[in-house]
Amino acid sequence: MSRAMVFLADGFEEIEGLTVVDLLRRAGIETQMVSVMGYLDITGSHGIRVQADVLFEEMDDTATELYVLPGGMPGTKRLAAHEALGKLLRDAADSGKKVAAICAAPSVLGELGILKGRRAACYPGFEDQLVGAEVSMEQVVVAGNVTTSRGMGTAIPFGLALVAQLAGQTAADELAKKIVFK
Repeated sequence: MSRAMVFLADGFEEIEGLTVVDLLRRAGIETQMVSVMGYLDITGSHGIRVQADVLFEEMDDTATELYVLPGGMPGTKRLAAHEALGKLLRDAADSGKKVAAICAAPSVLGELGILKGRRAACYPGFEDQLVGAEVSMEQVVVAGNVTTSRGMGTAIPFGLALVAQLAGQTAADELAKKIVFK
């Protein structure tokens, strides 16, 4: 079974984080919501409270294939400030594991040097933070083992692209039909 982790910080964009978790779990992909805050009760950027599954310090990412960053403010800044998460993401990307970010969060990957030489998408106004990337206006960009997306309105195609990478395109297409997306 495939395994994914979605990292949450206070101020994350709820739709971007929870849509991805929902779609991955519907596809049968074991998905953990990981708090980088030191506590499990996370509050999104619009005041929606979410209970993370595990603290960053207590997670076991041994079999994890996909690491996901939702956007939102100030959640993205909090993810960027978490040094251990940055090291984990850099190591994962370097070893060929899948790394994904949506909205403002691709800026975190840019700061870590993960986007150098790749195409990438982000929320309008964050393009200059995609260090070394070729900026794309596509809804979702898959560039090798790195997937980026533009924002809240692209959360479903972003999530389905991640499902396709872990469970296959047929599974993603079937899921899209089940949720009446296509």
